[in-house]
Amino acid sequence: MKVLYACKNCHSLTSEKVCPQCAVPTSKRWQGYIVIRDPSISQIAAKMNIKKPGKYALKVK
Repeated sequence: MKVLYACKNCHSLTSEKVCPQCAVPTSKRWQGYIVIRDPSISQIAAKMNIKKPGKYALKVK
């Protein structure tokens, strides 16, 4: 099973230690999981300032 890391800046989930979207170090310590399919109609995406579809962590430490 691969380990998922969450970006400390954009909350994007990835298997890499540096976020491929914003080049910020990632963290193993995150909680919650959300999949955004269409950010333009998602209220959660608007609150989290998410512009791209994908997998995101709700809380990153």
